[in-house]
Amino acid sequence: MAHELVAEVWRGEFLESVHHGSVIVLDAAGREVFSVGRPHDTTYPRSSNKPIQTLAMLRHGLDLDGELLALACASHSGEDFHIEGVHRILERHGLDESALQCTPDLPIGEDALRAHLAAGRTKAPKYMNCSGKHAAMLATCVVNDWSTRDYLDPAHPLQRAVRDTLEELAGERIGAEGVDGCGAPLFGISLTGLARAFGTLAGASEGPEQRIAQAMNRHPEWVGGTNRDVTKLMRAIPGAVAKDGAEGVYAIGLPTGEAVACKIADGSSRARAVVLVAALRRLGVRAPDELATFPVLGHGRAVGAIKPSPALVG
Repeated sequence: MAHELVAEVWRGEFLESVHHGSVIVLDAAGREVFSVGRPHDTTYPRSSNKPIQTLAMLRHGLDLDGELLALACASHSGEDFHIEGVHRILERHGLDESALQCTPDLPIGEDALRAHLAAGRTKAPKYMNCSGKHAAMLATCVVNDWSTRDYLDPAHPLQRAVRDTLEELAGERIGAEGVDGCGAPLFGISLTGLARAFGTLAGASEGPEQRIAQAMNRHPEWVGGTNRDVTKLMRAIPGAVAKDGAEGVYAIGLPTGEAVACKIADGSSRARAVVLVAALRRLGVRAPDELATFPVLGHGRAVGAIKPSPALVG
């Protein structure tokens, strides 16, 4: 992929490092407004796929709303309310945490991790940031009388439904297949297709698409966590649907149907919000100023910043 320069790391007045990547900005009709790099090439959206995965579940009978529906779309920080929500989804469908087949892990939120370790807890599937999605997947299996033992098999009816839904919303065929960090099947599409899918979700005025958009925007702390940038984005932009993903992926859809998707080529997460916010400003959207740059620290204090490249700022 021919990525381009999208972010610069400044330590004081010295340009210390750079990040390359690709970006796509779409208007309400799904037409390209602005792009950098190769956004039409296939990439793995990673957890940015979660709202589309959840849409497939709703279409197949999953009955969740509000914060629990937001949790199904989440890469949660592992705070107490997230874990309690996972238990609620499972118990509502006659299951317990032993049914979860996501990778045993620790909370990804810094505060949640400190509290977790201080309490002497260890890794477990329910603490994995994808456990809300896995609980919802299991719930969907129960509703449809599908097997819960092999729900991660790409040939399982649930995963076939996810694939079909992703292709529909992206408006393109799956370009690559793999296994995500949580063990679920991973389907690759272009950043353009990802942005198109997010514009469809956020711009929906009815149906399960609207349910997802409302749940995520009204309960953003359930999608990320108390201090996560994805939470701050949705709190600041009414009606927005945003989702971060591993390996430097980020996508956001607006209630107008406009959308942005980006990927940082080296997989780093530190520049992705900066790049996304700069791309949003191409649409005239004012995201939180605190996300427009990312601090570079020296001896515990900000001595520089990660900034969008001139190609993004214009």
